[in-house]
Amino acid sequence: MKRIKKMIFILLLMALLPACGESSRKAEEILLPGESEETDADSKPEEEAQRGTEEASRIYVQVCGAVEHPGVYELPEGSRVFHALALAGGVTQEADSASLNQAECVTDGQMIQVLTAEETAAQGEKRAEAQAEDDGKVNLNTAAKEELMTLAGIGEAKAKSILSWREEHGSFAQIEDLMKIEGIKEGVFSKIKDSVKVQ
Repeated sequence: MKRIKKMIFILLLMALLPACGESSRKAEEILLPGESEETDADSKPEEEAQRGTEEASRIYVQVCGAVEHPGVYELPEGSRVFHALALAGGVTQEADSASLNQAECVTDGQMIQVLTAEETAAQGEKRAEAQAEDDGKVNLNTAAKEELMTLAGIGEAKAKSILSWREEHGSFAQIEDLMKIEGIKEGVFSKIKDSVKVQ
């Protein structure tokens, strides 16, 4: 009898073992997808960060003026002016390429304007005129009474005489014309000749 009971117990045990193994495999199958989803979720921020870095490393510049194809161009960060000019088809024959520092690094949103030789010359003339105007000298053809009175030896009466002469004759052709005014002779003129100009 004891032997029969022992055999029955062994048979039951053998029947239960496969069922336990199946449960373990099912548990593993349930866990694995969860683990995979967690891995995917962790990789998304890394992919987004990588895409953000790639986008941040691109810049946009506008190229205009004497180039073959003016427009807005996308460049890698760290590019230089000559890279942008190459994308724009290069400069035209009229361009003054010497006016540009082609080795300069470009920045996002920068506008690169290529001037013609004629435009560069015109800008130089304007700068020269501006410097001439800022030389500190009193322009006899435009100065007001108060400005004329800042000159050595020129009081209110002489300043009014200068204005009257200018109104009568239109303008001063040269600074020596001051000596044509009554009360302004060589002595006074010598004091102010280096402080006045005509334009």
